Amino acid sequence: MRRNFTLALSALMAVSIAATTATAAYAQRGPGGDQGGGDDQAAKKKKRDEEWNQPKAPLQQLRNAGPCPFVKVLYDASRYVEFKDGKESASQAGFTGEIQSLASGCAYKSDEPIKIRVEALFQLGRGPQAEGDKHVYRYWVAVTERNQAVIAKEYFDLPVTFPAGQDRVYATETIEQITIPRADAKVSGGNFEVLIGFDVTPEMAAFNRDGKRFRVQAGQVQPGTSTKQ
Repeated sequence: MRRNFTLALSALMAVSIAATTATAAYAQRGPGGDQGGGDDQAAKKKKRDEEWNQPKAPLQQLRNAGPCPFVKVLYDASRYVEFKDGKESASQAGFTGEIQSLASGCAYKSDEPIKIRVEALFQLGRGPQAEGDKHVYRYWVAVTERNQAVIAKEYFDLPVTFPAGQDRVYATETIEQITIPRADAKVSGGNFEVLIGFDVTPEMAAFNRDGKRFRVQAGQVQPGTSTKQ
């Protein structure tokens, strides 16, 4: 499924993003910094990636004029957990979801726009109180000035069907291209962030913010099974 849209922003900025469904994802967080370029920075980045065992980003092979924007999950919106009657327990859970990992890459040079590609891996669950085997999850992608205001934000629907007898599935969403025009060559990708999160209620955000979590059926013994090794 392919989705395309364009957002008109201020005189110096316009952001366009295209999203499709993909089949794989890897965890990565882009490098930081304000401005950069040259062989020294490339060598330092390569050494850092090797030390931290960073996987290769989709667009890493392209030479950039500077660092890529940070791409990360907003903690308060990283998980989606429905509770029946607001009771926070595994037995009262409905549909659930978690953004498991991100992969990203960018490309730009001279004063050209920054082009970013992002892949997000979702783990989606169906708790005891979930009704039916279908659910439409909603998530958003936002571009911000680093640690400042949101420049652009767009929402996507992620429809999921749970196979018979299964209470969880995985889905990978690919944001094919996020384009950030730059006022001039001095504007680095390090000035921007790309944030991703579920469209959550205030109660869900508070649940995430407090660090609460559980695994459905964790520690339970199913009929006909044994815990003995």
